Amino acid sequence: MNRHAQTVVLLLTGGALLHAGSTDLYLRYVKAGLQPLLIGAGVVLMAAAVATLWYERRATRSRQEDGAPAPEPSESEGAPDPDRHAHREPRVAWLLVLPLLALVLVAPPAAGSYTAMRTGSALQEQPWGYPKLPADGPLKLSVADYAGRAVYDKGRALAGRQIKVAGFLALDGHGAPYLVRMALNCCAADAQPVKIGLTGELPPVLQPDSWIEVTGTYTPKRTKDPVNGTAVPYFSVASTRPVKAPQDPYDEAWNG
Repeated sequence: MNRHAQTVVLLLTGGALLHAGSTDLYLRYVKAGLQPLLIGAGVVLMAAAVATLWYERRATRSRQEDGAPAPEPSESEGAPDPDRHAHREPRVAWLLVLPLLALVLVAPPAAGSYTAMRTGSALQEQPWGYPKLPADGPLKLSVADYAGRAVYDKGRALAGRQIKVAGFLALDGHGAPYLVRMALNCCAADAQPVKIGLTGELPPVLQPDSWIEVTGTYTPKRTKDPVNGTAVPYFSVASTRPVKAPQDPYDEAWNG
């Protein structure tokens, strides 16, 4: 890999990062708060590519003005010359092109039901308290908020209230349905599910990974996640309706 190849790889990688950071594509990889850093990394890589090309051309022009012969392609193609400096990297550096191609050509889907049912629930440790809920009207809660209040607050603020929660469906090995959101600490690689078991009036056909909004009430029923033993609360469903997947498929509210 010579300098020109390095420049092309840097330029394409920086451009791919800028494209991902300026569209919703970056949400497939990292949390929303990292968008400025992703765009900044793209700018730095493109600047490094331009600087590399400029310095290489300046060095070539300087050699031409001095009448010095151009450097040979590589030491493997002729006798080594200790007086010249070969600006080449090992051929294994071409492997850096593989993640670039994956970034440009393949946009991975957000982690879904397959990952959720094979990963332990990520319900946070018991917090000091929860924000006060509206005194009347239906409550619209996130999966993590409902799960936390149901487990650690014993549903005190939820009992007797109409509640709406949205997420995607997942089925365990026995076909039991769960409403899930994947929670992020940093990036998609560390995504973990927050799960709510569903009971009550459910559709006869449940399609994993489909996004729905369930309306119903709190129930004290709970179980343990078979993967890591974390408590999984239940939700008594009165009605369901399909909803569009959110722009950001990951839930970051659980960790602030």
